[in-house]
Parts: sequence; C-alpha cells; structure tokens
Amino acid sequence: MSKPKVFVTRKWPASVEAKLKALYDVTLNEDDRPLSADEFKSALQNYDAVCPTVCDSFPADVINVDNKRCKILGNFGVGYNHIDINAAKAQGLVVSNTPGVLTHSTADIAMTLLLMSARRGAEGDRLVRAKQWQGWCPTHMLSSDVTGATLGLIGFGRIAQAMARKAHHGFGMKIVYFKPSPADEYVTDDLNATRCESIEELLQVADYVSLHCPGGEATRHLINADMLNLMKPSAHLINTARGDVIDSAALIDALKNKRIAGAGLDVYEGEPNVHEGFLTLDNVSLLPHLGSATLGTRTAMGEKVLANLAAFFAGDHLPDRVA
Repeated sequence: MSKPKVFVTRKWPASVEAKLKALYDVTLNEDDRPLSADEFKSALQNYDAVCPTVCDSFPADVINVDNKRCKILGNFGVGYNHIDINAAKAQGLVVSNTPGVLTHSTADIAMTLLLMSARRGAEGDRLVRAKQWQGWCPTHMLSSDVTGATLGLIGFGRIAQAMARKAHHGFGMKIVYFKPSPADEYVTDDLNATRCESIEELLQVADYVSLHCPGGEATRHLINADMLNLMKPSAHLINTARGDVIDSAALIDALKNKRIAGAGLDVYEGEPNVHEGFLTLDNVSLLPHLGSATLGTRTAMGEKVLANLAAFFAGDHLPDRVA
C-alpha cells in the first residue's frame, strides 16, 4: 500500500524530517525558502497532507483551489490565523495545530523583551558595538526597575500564565490581567493576581504590558493610539502574540514622542517586513520572531504535527484538531 503524500512548506528540525521520510512519501523544502500562493495551490492539488507554518498564508482563494487532493493542513504552530478556517471547514479540510509545547520558550522570550526594554539592553549593545561608550557614569543610560513593578497581561492563557510565574516568583512583580472571564482560583492565588475589568483599566495601572491574545480580525489593532495614550509615560509594551494586534504606526508615534517609555517586539504586521519607523528608534527592542525558537521546542512542535497526521491517516481522533 502506497504511503500518503505529504508536503512540508519550510525546513523542520532534522530528527522530525527523518521521521517524516520514514513514514510518508514526503517532499521537504530543502532550500527553506518562502513559497508563493501558486506553490501552495499546487501542493493542495498534489498531496494528501500539507504542513504549513505560521509564516505561510492560506486564504480562501488558496484553499478553494480546484481539483484539491489535500485533506489535512497539519499546521506547525499554535496560531492559525494565517489559515482561513471558515474556508477550510466549507471545503472539508481538516486543520490541526501544536499547542502546549511552546509555552515556556515563548514566555522566556517575553521576559527577555521585558528586561531588554526596561534596562535598555538593545540600545546599550549598539552603543558598545559602535565604540561610542565612554565609560561608567552615575547618570548614564538610566532605566526602569523590574523587581516589584506591575506586569499587566492582556490574555491569560498558558503562555501568559507562564510569564506571570517567572515575573512574580522570579522578580517579585505584581500581576494584573485581563480576560473576559476570571482565571481559575488556584492560578490567581499562586500569583496573587488581580483581574482588571477592562483592557483600559489594565493599561492605566501596569508598568509593563504584555500581549498574549490571539491574532485575527477580532483583535486587529487592539492596541491603537487611544489605548497607547492610556498607558503610563514610564510604561513598556511587550508583544510575543501576533503583529497585527498592534497598530504599528501608532506605536511608532508613541515611542518617538515618548508617550510610553519603550517596547519589545518579537512579531510584526506583515512580517518578515518590519515598519521602517521602528528601525530608527532607540527605545524599542526588536527580535525576529524567536518565541518558540529552541531546538527542543521546535522538535516538540514537529512531533505534534506527526501525531496529528498519524491520527488522521489512521482514521482516529486528532489530538489537536481546530477545524
């Protein structure tokens, strides 16, 4: 019996690619280059399964391609707002994701960005590399305290809670959060966390605001000029969620005019393109979407995709089905 044909859109950790080769008739992206919409359409027409990543766009016009052979999109990533889920459902196309295995690595990056922004880490690194540092001085590059400050989390799922534990138990930070319904009592008791009634309330009390909400139309530009104006002038904004949650132009304006103290970003609108305005600012720390970028995490994500593919082709219940 022939093996199912599987198409993988980007390069994965070697151990996972080896398992794919053993289990399936697989086509890998050996050059690891971004693929076009036409290439995605061709993959949907010629393979039983296609495995995209969060950087691959699968809108309705791609999913609705004629003569489709593909029956499952095994997404390499937790977020799936790059896939038109409604179109997938209408076409009977199964979609799975990889939750639960990138919690701590992404929370680590959120804390990294918080510390970089608070202590002007990226700015200091550039200063030293440019050979412009003139030595220690009592008033040089004064920055913001982290220990004991208030961290506000917009969204309070796995990653936000992991960041809150690192911040509270590691740095003695006070935790406030916003989500539509209260978090479990055992979580809030452990963190001594307080729920804000609105995002607006949270923005006014937090010294550091970290975004952990899903992407998509419902949250697009959730953080806009009006919201930024509610933040303390001394506050910092951290985003490891999705780039389109922030209005980039509004954030650049707020940073440029010192309406907030700083920002740390791992995700961007329209990435890998980054708004030119960010590149001229000293008070923003920029990372290239490193949230889950540890070998262990990316391998675990690949293993999740393998488990979902195995269940699908065996006719079993998928552990991580989202459509």
